Amino acid sequence: QVQLVESGGGLVQPGGSLRLSCGGFGRTFRYNTMGWFRQAPGKEREFVAFINWNGASTTYADSVKDRFTISRDNAKNTVNLQMNSLKPEDTAVYYCNTDPPLNYWGKGTLVTVSS
Repeated sequence: QVQLVESGGGLVQPGGSLRLSCGGFGRTFRYNTMGWFRQAPGKEREFVAFINWNGASTTYADSVKDRFTISRDNAKNTVNLQMNSLKPEDTAVYYCNTDPPLNYWGKGTLVTVSS
């Protein structure tokens, strides 16, 4: 059964960095566009970033552009999100999924940006 397992979240001060990783899906999504999404408390889940199957094309939400970088390692079957210059408004549970998303979502990883 395909899994989506996110990791790397935590508590960080404003201006800090975190690196999220997503795996557990083996080679199933080798040729899929993959993405990161987030859901802040009391808000709907939103798109953060997409990366195509070979990493040649990326797309970012305006709110994270120039601060976040999505990447993938198809040898390790992982999708990563490097988050720099974090802001309190980046606080959310972060999820990875395909584009378009599956009906199935992993548990996500909580990122809290606070001093």
